[in-house]
Parts: sequence; structure tokens; C-alpha cells
Amino acid sequence: MMNAARLFDPRLGILGACLVLACGPAPDSTPDSAIGGEPSLSPEATAALVEAFQAELDAAWAQAQETDENFPGATAAFILPDGRVFGFATGLSDVDDEIPMTPDMRMGSGSIGKTYVAAVALQLAMTGELDLDAPVSTWLGDEEWFPRVPNHADLTVRNLLNHSAGMIQPYFEDPGFAVRLGEVFRDPDAYMTPEEFIAETVLDAEPLFPAGQGYHYSDVHYTLAGLAIEEATGRAYYDLLDEFFLDPLGLDLTLAADRRDLPGLAQGYAHASARLYGTPLEVVVDGRFILHPLQEWTGGGLVNNPQAMVRWGKLLYEGDAISGDDLPQLLEVGFPADSTKPHLGYGLAVSVAESEHGLTYGHGGFWPGYNSLLAYYPDHGMAISIQINSDESRMRDHMPNLAGVVLEALENAGS
Repeated sequence: MMNAARLFDPRLGILGACLVLACGPAPDSTPDSAIGGEPSLSPEATAALVEAFQAELDAAWAQAQETDENFPGATAAFILPDGRVFGFATGLSDVDDEIPMTPDMRMGSGSIGKTYVAAVALQLAMTGELDLDAPVSTWLGDEEWFPRVPNHADLTVRNLLNHSAGMIQPYFEDPGFAVRLGEVFRDPDAYMTPEEFIAETVLDAEPLFPAGQGYHYSDVHYTLAGLAIEEATGRAYYDLLDEFFLDPLGLDLTLAADRRDLPGLAQGYAHASARLYGTPLEVVVDGRFILHPLQEWTGGGLVNNPQAMVRWGKLLYEGDAISGDDLPQLLEVGFPADSTKPHLGYGLAVSVAESEHGLTYGHGGFWPGYNSLLAYYPDHGMAISIQINSDESRMRDHMPNLAGVVLEALENAGS
């Protein structure tokens, strides 16, 4: 079962055109500040692109059904250099009830949420409220447990944000933690507080390397960063996120995952998490998560939609989301992934990588029942995002073909 694209002209703030789906208010209209200028494509070329993108998305879904890939359905979106956003869907939101996926549905976006945490930290750095190179002990040193954190005496906030702090990623690297988390998840309303999560995973552990002298991805780093942000400001992280970005940028399809009853959720299928943590396969019952999303907090901590994420990616990676000259810090790679290409690697919650279509900035995300991916192509001023309602899909296999459809249209328009 496949759905045609729903698209809108963000300058109008209403649906500009609809294919199959009924017209209605656009939940995530793009503010004028996000518009890049004259349309990148003519109306005819735009219509052809929309049709081709939908066909490619539908083909990916159809192929997955033939190969037994866990791909119930997907939402996807792209944003053009001129700021226009186009949202799409394919497949099923709920397999048992045969409910079609629709373009505006939300899913857990996992670690893509780290991009917002780093942006909050950078915004605070721009206003002098947070020094990224100051010791984390400046804000957390009075906590009784802090001296038991690996590398505690030498940690900076920047070490946490670029994953050079030297701690393990417990969700996938600690079998004992997986068992404990599975026990927590048996109560839908239970979750570990940030302090409990830190205590369960890294206290008294040997660091993987001295602070600032290596790279290892870990959610614990971002939990500590979240605590430092809240201590530095005296405010809740989610309040800062709303004030700095979600409200002023009109990212209405992005919500803090701070409760189980979040609107517009697609059913998620936790194929991988069922094996890791013993969770049920279906993660939404009666419109509510069966796992409390606050377990993730600043390790991710959002439900999202590709239409909002491509707008976020374009604004963030073009330097328009944060007030101040933030891009040099955001994109500075701590440890290059390739010594011959020192610009490739991980910055402040951004993976800087080469794809078959050129340089990309972005991030992926995993949360029980969902996989998400966001990529911005700086050489083309275009971003693309996809979410699949299974945490075991081969989502990265589909992104190059989808991106290729958009980039080919842009190249043809410029030739």
C-alpha cells in the first residue's frame, strides 16, 4: 500500500498541491527566513521530481517486501535550495490493521536529537552562558557521584559533544546493562533518570582513553552534557530547545519525547530491540508508547518527522539556526575518519562524510521501533530525511537512490 506525496509551498503556509491525499493545513510551514530565493525548479520540473521521488520511495518499499527486509512503511522529505519542503509516505503505519503511512506521522528519531543538544550548547556558548572548553566539573563537580565518572578531572563540554570523552556506549556494548534496561522497560511508566543512567553504566569504569585523545560514540556523553546545560542555565533542556529553536523556527512536527502519549505516532516495530532488551514487537498501544521515551533524554529525546528534519538540517548546516558564527565549531572534526581527509569525521553532533553524491553533513538515529536518517548536501543546498517504522531496516541502502533523484533534477535545471 503506497501513498502519493503531499507537498506545500512554505511561502504560502498552506498546501500548494496535493496528490491523492486531501488538502489541509500544513503543520510545518517554512518561515520566510528559511526561503533561499527564487524557485530552484520550474513548476513542471517540480511536479516531475515529486513523482519520481515518490516512485523511488515506493520501489524501495516494494523491494523490501520481496527480500523480507523489516520495512513496514516510511516517511521521507526533501528541501530544495529555495526552501520548499516536500513530504512523502509509503507502506503501512500499522501492519495488522493495514493503516497506511501518511507524510505527517511522527516517529522516534533517536540520536538525531543530539544535533539539537549540540545546537543548544552552541547557542549558550554564543551568549556566554556556557564555555565549551571549561571543565565539566565547573557545573557538575559538586555532585557526589561526579568524581567516579571516567576522566572526570579533565572532561570539557566539547569532549562530550564530539565524543572524545572516552566512555562506552552502554545500549549496545554492555550486555549487563541490556538486561537491566529490559527490566526497567517491563513497566511502561518507568525509566532511569539521567543520574541513574550514568550510575548504571560508567561510574568507576576505566576510561577508554584520556579525555580529548580519541573518539568513541556514547549516549552517556550527551547525558552528561544535558546535565551540565541544565546546571549552567538553571533551566530544563526541553524548555531551552523550545525557546531557541522549535518555537521560533516553527518546527511543529518535532516534539519533546517527555511523555508516552505523544500525538501522531506511527506504529513502531522493535525487531532489534526485542532481541536486545526483550521489548514487545509493537511499541505503540492506544496511541501511547509502551516504553517511556524519557529513558533517552539528551541522547536523542524527540519524536520527529522528515519534513521538520530537512528544514532543521538546512538551517543548522547553513548557519541560520544559531545566532553567531557557529559553523566553524559545529563542523570541526575532532578525530578524522580518514587521515588523508581531515575534514571528514564527527564534529559537534554532526557526521561529516563523503557519499556517492558528494559531501554530506548529518546524523542517524535509532529508537526501539524506528530508524531515522538526515543528510544535508552542502554543495547543493539540499537536505533529505527518511524515517522507517522498524529498528532493523536497511535504511542507509535507500538514501543514495532517493538523494540521487533530487540531485539529478537540480543538475538538469542548472544545465
